[in-house]
Amino acid sequence: MRKSYIIGLVLLGLVIVFMPARSSAQISVGVAVHIGPPALPVYEQPICPGAGYLWTPGYWAYGPDGYYWVPGTWVMAPTVGFLWTPGYWGWGGGGYFWHAGYWGPHVGFYGGINYGFGYGGVGFVGGRWNGGVFAYNTAVMHVNTTVIHNTYVDRTVVNNVTVNNHVSYNGGTGGISARPTSAEMAVEHEHHIAPTEMQTQHEHTASTNRALLASENHGRPAIAATARPGEFSGHGVVAAHESSHPGSPNGGGGHPNNAANLHKADRPPSSTGGGGANGSHTNTNTVNASHVNNGANNPPKNQSHPQNKPPAQNKPPKEEGKPHK
Repeated sequence: MRKSYIIGLVLLGLVIVFMPARSSAQISVGVAVHIGPPALPVYEQPICPGAGYLWTPGYWAYGPDGYYWVPGTWVMAPTVGFLWTPGYWGWGGGGYFWHAGYWGPHVGFYGGINYGFGYGGVGFVGGRWNGGVFAYNTAVMHVNTTVIHNTYVDRTVVNNVTVNNHVSYNGGTGGISARPTSAEMAVEHEHHIAPTEMQTQHEHTASTNRALLASENHGRPAIAATARPGEFSGHGVVAAHESSHPGSPNGGGGHPNNAANLHKADRPPSSTGGGGANGSHTNTNTVNASHVNNGANNPPKNQSHPQNKPPAQNKPPKEEGKPHK
């Protein structure tokens, strides 16, 4: 098993070396995985550690021992004005392939996956850049407004009727039936930046923790999210819950999905690079469809300016024990 995995990595490296430079779309190369990843765990978002941090959702990566959970975490954007487009698993070419996430001026297609906390399947509604400063939508982000003042509240983006709320992959059996919109296809041609070094190290650290293997945690990792990348212990770590309350935006799943079948002998190995077509069906996940690609310095309509005084309901969230939409 490990020998095949190493051969796959070597082939992946050769493809990357000889592949033309491409910074305008999600690069997807690698060996197909025949079983889709487990459902997204249900978890609360750790409180934002400071101004300027952006949320990157947790996801299932793949290694020689099968799927493992990479906790969601807060990270600094590589440049002012850039937003994070999450990676996603998509069916195509006889298996599931990983489409890597990237930074860019707008949010592109991420498989229609409801990762939660502003990533409802289409675009991003958790905040916006304004004059070189990132403002947080506290309707979906866990932010202490007594410390971070660049905030606003827009509850219209919260959708309490979510389709396929827990599914973590696009296409294939039981996957999200979403296709890129014209706006998302245009985003693919913009300049993108790969995950930062901190993000890469965060994923590597997760890969070395056996408790994060789906075969060990059955889809409910004890480290579901962290306040900062690479910090897998301490006050800023939150665990997965049993189930989600209705309308929860954190994309979790109370059922184990494929987790019970994720022993490494069940399917061929793969790196977390992937390529292939997305699902061929029309998009049935309409979460936040009217907020596609909220770009830098382009505030959405009908939202209050981040410097305005927050409404009365925008009370500072507690540090612990409070689920957020």
